[in-house]
Amino acid sequence: MPRYVARRLLWALALLVIVTAAVFAIFNLLPTADPAALRAGRAATPEEVEQTRRALGLDDPAAVRFVRYVAGVFTPLEGGPLNLGTSIDRNGEPVRAIILDRLPATAFLVAGAVVLWIAIAIPVGTVSALRRRSALDRTTMIATLALVSAPVFWLGLVALYLFADDVGVIGIFPGIGAYGAAGSVFAKAWALVLPWIVLAAATAALYARYVRSQMIDVMDEDYIRTARAKGLPERQVILGHGLRAAITPVITLLGLDVAVLLAGNAILTESVFNIPGVGRELVTGIERADFELVQGIVLFGALVIVVFNLLVDIAYAYLDPRVRYR
Repeated sequence: MPRYVARRLLWALALLVIVTAAVFAIFNLLPTADPAALRAGRAATPEEVEQTRRALGLDDPAAVRFVRYVAGVFTPLEGGPLNLGTSIDRNGEPVRAIILDRLPATAFLVAGAVVLWIAIAIPVGTVSALRRRSALDRTTMIATLALVSAPVFWLGLVALYLFADDVGVIGIFPGIGAYGAAGSVFAKAWALVLPWIVLAAATAALYARYVRSQMIDVMDEDYIRTARAKGLPERQVILGHGLRAAITPVITLLGLDVAVLLAGNAILTESVFNIPGVGRELVTGIERADFELVQGIVLFGALVIVVFNLLVDIAYAYLDPRVRYR
């Protein structure tokens, strides 16, 4: 196990450097606009733009700027670690501070959605697998297919139309902008009920179908028949042997999905409900042409995905010893 973890750790570090280089190349070598001109402002003269370019070190060779950038991200040098630059639109506020300020909202949104979709997907997928080809199984699979096919922004708008207390027909839950106005943790949790449901709906449907497929395969294995032949209670056979084996691959999906959402992929949900999270900040940065902010959020998201992928590999190897010997 230690050797496997060491190999995965080295691979993750190499991948982090590769990802950082890719992000740097995209935003610096293939720019859509001149960063110095953006920082200097629209009314800046050519002389002021050049002065800004020298002040930011943008007149240095690309290799020098890349080394400086990597040093700022991974080491205590150049204002690091995790120095992701400074915002153009916010008078030089560090991008790292902006992300850390918005990250709790995104983390709270993602955490609640994960709990909700796991609590729905595992029982639904298990029951559908045990009663396959029944009316319940067919109804469940049709419903999950519909939810998987529905766009998140459409579900959000429908949820607001039906259940938001300010514009909804029924008016049960807080609507747009309620999270930002909430004070206590409980008020924030109540404000996130609709976003949790919307964000979890499609993913819960996808996980339910995946759990069903895994359970169908597992319940046909020889060791399940052996467990039943030993006289074990059906409940123990299903939960202790079948579901335990079927749910292991779900960890891989769960880790990657959580990482992607934390990286800003909850952008549609945050935009529809006006939640001040990382995804919403990314939209703001794009709208305002905040080059440094967009670059920092993209790199932060990539780093989160790589780190979570490493954690998933380690967890999977711990649960399934066959993985570490491959």
